[in-house]
Amino acid sequence: MTQGRLVEAETAARRAKLLALRRKGVRFDDPRIMDLGYATAGAARKDLTRALQKNHDEEAAEAKVYRQQENERLDAELERLEELEAAARQVLTSRHILVNNGRVILHPDTEQPMEDDGPVLQAIDRLVKIEDARRRNGERRASLNGFNAPVQTEVSGPAGGPLSVSTADPEKLAAIMAATSRLNAPSPENTATSTPADDSGEETEG
Repeated sequence: MTQGRLVEAETAARRAKLLALRRKGVRFDDPRIMDLGYATAGAARKDLTRALQKNHDEEAAEAKVYRQQENERLDAELERLEELEAAARQVLTSRHILVNNGRVILHPDTEQPMEDDGPVLQAIDRLVKIEDARRRNGERRASLNGFNAPVQTEVSGPAGGPLSVSTADPEKLAAIMAATSRLNAPSPENTATSTPADDSGEETEG
């Protein structure tokens, strides 16, 4: 077996073990994952992403099972969010009377029970958090299944024409380059990883 083939086989075996551990819910910073040869939890996370993009034998089989299990977890999370939303909406539509030390507080002018806005405001806040959780669920699902399209940015000159580098103000050029760099920078991930370099030329994080 050539050196390149050997490295590729070792990489595939390492990623298969990583996928198997992640399917069991093992955290990226767990010693069992670190012992696979990763310098950081971020490195392991990146390697998991690479493994999901590959299609090599055992590695591909583990990736398929991992995707299926993670999609099932995301489905279960959506079901829980629906139950939480139903409960929050019930609180939102119910009448809440203001009570202090077991006594109903009456309005000084009308002598009618005063309504407590606290539970309503809390229910509204919970509904906002539920929607945010649904958005994150969709983002994780898109990343897991490879639905995210790469973000492309283009810098142009006046009226959409080419930017003349030779005559551009140096400070403006620096600002444009900085803005473009920020736009192209990948979003932070929960689970990044780096791995030992494989034959594809990927560098190990460390």
